[in-house]
Amino acid sequence: MRDGQPAQPLETDRLTPFDPPIGLRRRAPLSRLAYPDGHLGWVATGYSVTRAILADPRFSTRRELLHQPVGRERATERPTPAEPGIFPHMDPPEHTRYRRLLSHHFGARRVAELTPAIQRHTAQALRDMADGGAPADLVAAFAMPIPALVICELLGVRAEDRQRIQAATAVMNNLDSRPEQVADAVGSITATVRGVLAGGPPGGGLLAHAAATGDLSHDELTNLGMVLLATGHLPTASMLALGAFVLLTDPAQRARLAADPERAVEELLRYLSILQFDVRRTALVQVEIGGQVIAAGETVVLALPVANRDPGHFPDPDALDLTRSAAGHLAFGHGVHQCLGQHLARAELRVALTALFEHFPDLRLAVAPAEVPTRDRMAVYGVDRLPVTWGVVPADRPRKVRDHALQDPG
Repeated sequence: MRDGQPAQPLETDRLTPFDPPIGLRRRAPLSRLAYPDGHLGWVATGYSVTRAILADPRFSTRRELLHQPVGRERATERPTPAEPGIFPHMDPPEHTRYRRLLSHHFGARRVAELTPAIQRHTAQALRDMADGGAPADLVAAFAMPIPALVICELLGVRAEDRQRIQAATAVMNNLDSRPEQVADAVGSITATVRGVLAGGPPGGGLLAHAAATGDLSHDELTNLGMVLLATGHLPTASMLALGAFVLLTDPAQRARLAADPERAVEELLRYLSILQFDVRRTALVQVEIGGQVIAAGETVVLALPVANRDPGHFPDPDALDLTRSAAGHLAFGHGVHQCLGQHLARAELRVALTALFEHFPDLRLAVAPAEVPTRDRMAVYGVDRLPVTWGVVPADRPRKVRDHALQDPG
């Protein structure tokens, strides 16, 4: 305890699939947090203090300085410094060097060039889903393949490798995975990248282009490719599934999607904010912020889903309103570490969600919302499965499925 604040563990329980953990919402904007390894740090839930920490160079993302707030309680060894190429866990100037090399490949112009590929993969997923017939799992049939195939195409990875990459990424995302499981998952993705670098796939891709420039070593290229594959599809896939889920339970908002998809996507990002426990910073020096003093070496968890529901910044924040301006939301972070792939993610969400409801105008949940399994103890929140159906409701149960689609998610 310090400053009269008891250090409590991180709360993960949610009252509904779409609202942040209820315990976190009851906290002060910056409060003490007890970490599983015994570390006493902080959690930020207020918008202003969260944004300020994200932009403050006195806070570090270096892996060896961070403490894990959820899961992996059995891991006794401290993390090691990030290997060359794993830039999300580096501070400037090392981080800056990698971002500059990659920024062109994920900028607005490049994403515009990739939009036809996004549309192509979306159309194919919808055709396959229709051909397979109802009911279907929207996660497996739609949300996962689209961003996975797009990032594979961008990097120059074979499309047939996507399922192995998805399986490995799921292990890495699970905060209860054992260290050896995580190491095996990283090794699986790394082997895929090494294959790309060794073989030089037809048509090239980002990895082949980066290798040709000679700016990066083989180890840097391998680790960079691993990071991009691991982070380049799961967050978007989770947003696609969770976004479809909430729209299936709110017909009024769903009807507004087509009118302004760009605005709608920004509000969905704010409202659902899926990066729940893994955005962390450690103070390099003593910092006074948000009325508290954070000592050097103390880790802060930045609870983005709660910050994006701060009533001091977003009026009526618990209402999903696809017509509102959600400008300034923190779903992609803020500052020098703001998500590199944010333009790509926005384009995938805009194209895929709009096409989904155009292709299946009568899409509805095949189970009650409470029966949809959620990923509560994952670094990236989402749903494991999303059973949906469409077409004519059988005569022997004319109301059941329709009623499920309209039930309150709580």
